[in-house]
Amino acid sequence: MVINHSVILRTLGLLLVLLAAAMVVPLAVSLYYGDTGLRPLAVGAAATLGVGAVLVLLFRHSPQEIRSRSAFLLVTVAWFAITTCGAIPFYLSGGFQSFVDAWFESASGFTTTGASVLTDIEALPPSILLWRSMTQFLGGMGIIVLSLAILPMLGVGGMDLFRAEVPGPTSTKISARVRETARALWLVYLVLAAVQAILLWVCGMSPFEAVNHAFTTLATGGFSTQNESIAGFDSASIEVVTTVFMFLAGANFVLHYRLLVDRDWSFFKDSELKFYALVVTGATLLLTIVVWGTQYRSLLDALRFCSFQVISIISTTGYASADYLLWGSFAQVLLLLLMVIGGCAGSTAGGVKCVRIMMMLKHAHRELYRMVHPKAVATLKLGRAPVSEQVMAAILGFFFFYIVLAALTTAVISACGVDLVTALSSVISSLSNVGPGLGEVGPVLNYGGLPDLVKVLLSVCMIVGRLEIMTVLVLFTSDYWSS
Repeated sequence: MVINHSVILRTLGLLLVLLAAAMVVPLAVSLYYGDTGLRPLAVGAAATLGVGAVLVLLFRHSPQEIRSRSAFLLVTVAWFAITTCGAIPFYLSGGFQSFVDAWFESASGFTTTGASVLTDIEALPPSILLWRSMTQFLGGMGIIVLSLAILPMLGVGGMDLFRAEVPGPTSTKISARVRETARALWLVYLVLAAVQAILLWVCGMSPFEAVNHAFTTLATGGFSTQNESIAGFDSASIEVVTTVFMFLAGANFVLHYRLLVDRDWSFFKDSELKFYALVVTGATLLLTIVVWGTQYRSLLDALRFCSFQVISIISTTGYASADYLLWGSFAQVLLLLLMVIGGCAGSTAGGVKCVRIMMMLKHAHRELYRMVHPKAVATLKLGRAPVSEQVMAAILGFFFFYIVLAALTTAVISACGVDLVTALSSVISSLSNVGPGLGEVGPVLNYGGLPDLVKVLLSVCMIVGRLEIMTVLVLFTSDYWSS
């Protein structure tokens, strides 16, 4: 199958035109506030529109259909191109020391990672702050389509397991067609964001802050308008609202659709969601026991901060309500494991995904069972549905590449003079799209002090992790490029 470069470039052009159109929103905000973000946003929008329009016009006669082999290249090139164009307003705003810093921030935004190089976020003009939040909101919308409509067609992303357990999207009002699937799930995404924004406003945020944090919560992004993240508001009610919506954002959006639109209560019967809730509950109780009496005298305070931080990390949102580096080594190791696990398939969360962790645990248990009963036939199941050996092999392959990529990148970053704890946690945080890590990139610190080469490597890790690793790695195989 030959790769159709013309359809890839035409589609890329359309995406850039849409990105330029999105910049109109912060442009309007800049005009309203009269801030200094007008020129950077105008130049960024014009440059992005110009490149996009040229690509659309040059390849306007290309075929409409995108075949699977072309889709691998398209999603990878698109994410890098959008990240680069999205960095232009950041760089021209004067709030970033170099284009590498601006590109890092943009990559962190569109991949919904939430890592930042900024030391004074509050110094940015409102329009640039909004664009920063919008990169995550738009990235989240793209991820929904990617994980629920595009990657399953390519055999990547874990949604094949979801379809194995429950009736697939075609059995509900969600269509298998990409466009209709996107519209249906974006509706849920927008409704949840609107509800959260209203609740945050009621809890004491300004309308501007509420919209920004709703954008970055539903995307499991974690960018904030405050230097101290959510901790800067020092509000239990804001933390409760944010905690609930972070948990929801880490769950499968198809389940949200079924519950909200179809009144389908299978939401509460889904195996992956149960596992997700179980891990959250267990980790919260463990952390609460560890910090109660040492960091917090009140049990309610310990539960408040631990539950927020556990859900923030496992959903890969990355907000901080406390400095968990003060909680001791056990707490840090536990949070690092939660970064690896991540949220549910079909959500905006990153990480390995709960469904893959579940199946690897089942696979390990089956192998132990076979050692005791060599002649037994043991079928892997997710819920009541059997899981094929082919799917299981794909899961193990994904996890293998995750570990190898994390190890190799950690080694390279360590060679750049970064300490091991910072290197390892920053790589896992980037691959899992979490944001904060341990050591020098903890919740009250940032990535600004790292060498430029390290920032570039971590930015690439963010994109590779966001695209489920295999989507990018397949481009480096000779079989992909052979006709």
